[in-house]
Amino acid sequence: MAGSNTSHGRQATMTEEVDKQITDAVTQSTTAVVGESPAMAMGLVYQSEAHSMGILFENAVATQQRQNTMSMAATNVGILQMYGLEPVASAGDGQKLAQTGVSDDVAMATMAELIKSIRSLS
Repeated sequence: MAGSNTSHGRQATMTEEVDKQITDAVTQSTTAVVGESPAMAMGLVYQSEAHSMGILFENAVATQQRQNTMSMAATNVGILQMYGLEPVASAGDGQKLAQTGVSDDVAMATMAELIKSIRSLS
């Protein structure tokens, strides 16, 4: 018969029973999904918590590094103040030293030694 629902040649009606094996299979798969849901939810919660803790520790390390840098800068300024030097002038000397590899004081001392050596030759 074209277009009709048949089961072994009979017309299927809404009152017919479904095979017990089919209902057992559907019930088992539904039970498995419902039973696994709490475990999946807790897995997601733990994964989110682990990610948040990772970000927390990254931020803690970054903060410690910034505090260490500020501590070194404060120590440097304190030492410069003890020697009576201006921090800005010393920063300029530090920049020259970083760019050329020698500070003005070292360059001047080297020049003075060179002049002494030349004078001693004559």
